[in-house]
Amino acid sequence: MEVPHIRNFCIIAHIDHGKSTLADRLLQVTGTISDRDMQEQVLDSMELERERGVTIKASAVRMNYTAQDGQNYEINLIDTPGHVDFTYEVSRALQACEGAVLVVDASQGIEAQTLANLYLALDNNLEIIPVINKIDLPAARPDEIAQELEDLLGIAKQDMIKVSAKTGFNVEAVLDAVVKRVPPPKGDPDAPLQALIFDSHYDSYKGVIAYVRIVSGKMGRKDSLRLMSTNIVVDPVEIGVFSPNMKETDQLQAGEVGYVATGLKTVRECRVGDTITTKVDGASEPLPGYRQVKPMVFAGFYPVEGEDYPALRDALDKLQLNDASLVYEPETSQALNFGFRVGFLGLFHMDIVQERLEREYGLDILATAPSVEYQVVLRSGETITIDSPAELPDESLIEEVREPWMKISIFTPDDYIGPIMELVTKKRGQYISMEYLDSSRVVLTYTLPLAELIVDFYDRLKSITKGYASLDYTFEAYKPDALVKLDVLVNNQPVDALAMIVHRDDAYHKGQRLVSKLKELIPRQMFPVPIQAAVGKRVISRADVKAARKDVLAKCYGGDITRKKKLLEKQKKGKKRLKMIGNVEVPQEAFMAVLRLDEEE
Repeated sequence: MEVPHIRNFCIIAHIDHGKSTLADRLLQVTGTISDRDMQEQVLDSMELERERGVTIKASAVRMNYTAQDGQNYEINLIDTPGHVDFTYEVSRALQACEGAVLVVDASQGIEAQTLANLYLALDNNLEIIPVINKIDLPAARPDEIAQELEDLLGIAKQDMIKVSAKTGFNVEAVLDAVVKRVPPPKGDPDAPLQALIFDSHYDSYKGVIAYVRIVSGKMGRKDSLRLMSTNIVVDPVEIGVFSPNMKETDQLQAGEVGYVATGLKTVRECRVGDTITTKVDGASEPLPGYRQVKPMVFAGFYPVEGEDYPALRDALDKLQLNDASLVYEPETSQALNFGFRVGFLGLFHMDIVQERLEREYGLDILATAPSVEYQVVLRSGETITIDSPAELPDESLIEEVREPWMKISIFTPDDYIGPIMELVTKKRGQYISMEYLDSSRVVLTYTLPLAELIVDFYDRLKSITKGYASLDYTFEAYKPDALVKLDVLVNNQPVDALAMIVHRDDAYHKGQRLVSKLKELIPRQMFPVPIQAAVGKRVISRADVKAARKDVLAKCYGGDITRKKKLLEKQKKGKKRLKMIGNVEVPQEAFMAVLRLDEEE
């Protein structure tokens, strides 16, 4: 296809504003998918994506469209994730486009992720096409939302497209706007090859498949290719385009979007944001913007049954093939034996990984409470990085502990400003600014320690604002603070999986609440069990679980032996998720109690 007739665009939106549904309708309108093969969320191939209604992986598809001027156009749609945890993937996908369709829900209006992705699109100088979706809903306010968007973008209200992606109303107008408003790609087909990798996945037959946008030059099936950040040379197994399934072609040229099956064995060798060039006469400079994705949240994953350890390692290996941002290393806990310390982009990413391990690989997993990466400056002048409270050195060796702080933006109706400010202050947040978006919507900007953000901040924000507030966050800096390690001892044994790093001022209250919670959760034993919270050598709180004796067969006098077996079997099942610590059973809920410490406040 001639470069002037190619259009590359992506769809950006907040979660649940109808991005995937609009993509489905566009595929139907252009005849890319027949009605017989149509299903909801076509581009979301993962079962979990369909179930939760969120896009987790970016995907691409080529559509052929005959516009009103009678010309044939090749339109490449890149579908992006909407969640804040996957911002880097979104930024790479945006770099592969010239235009962005900004989808806003006609009943919800502009939300945090809408704005965050919009600013990313503007940074990449993309042409923005605002689309107001879900106008068929009874609660829709298309005219008010159009005014909000006009104030924000400066685009006239009459240029905004009002659609219902669910019913297919006015969807063709989106394609016409893409053809008219989005500029064609600028690349030079005769220059050395530069191809941007904006996503990748692993195929067991073809190795790593890189999703690429050819920025300049041409890529042929026989070319030897070089990945510029890792200097790995590959001979492609095949190259092709998505329509929407993979379709092999002989060549990709400047402006086109397609894929390269590299034959590589791990996604780590083929990173998102990297540049592919030819081995001979290749480009001298990679495309800008590449960086390695850094995990922000860490948690311990342990198999409930010790013999599942190799299965958990294999499952993490396979997941990492498709998700280069997942990092893990083996760790040992006195309480939970062998497991892995796993790093994630955020809490939602952790949730998705845990669910995939349990669902796709049939594993029973114990997850410890998530923690963040701290920098510890020792008295010797050395700086070390730790991602687990168990690794914190002795207090006498530490000069200072630094923790990551995030810059957060909260978008909310102005009725909830008071409760939100109270919540953020309680979480050690520091106020930066407050701006009115319109007469009733406000954006509050704060800095907040990541450790306070990852636990239950988002849930509490949603509950105090009745679901109306939305949140976006970016990394700000590492800052020193008075942080100490809070140890938990059960039956005089320290339980490393329950240890946490807290602010010195909060240590007493958190220790007290954690001990009280554990007292409820740890089942009564045949002997009294002391539970203690300690900072260093000083115990700051204590509670005792009183001794008890329970005979499950007491009520089963006489009768058939199968009744006794049934009761014993039931008891055995209940014990499956329990872990032995010394000789005290600690249930899974106890490890997650750390997450819910603030609920009683």
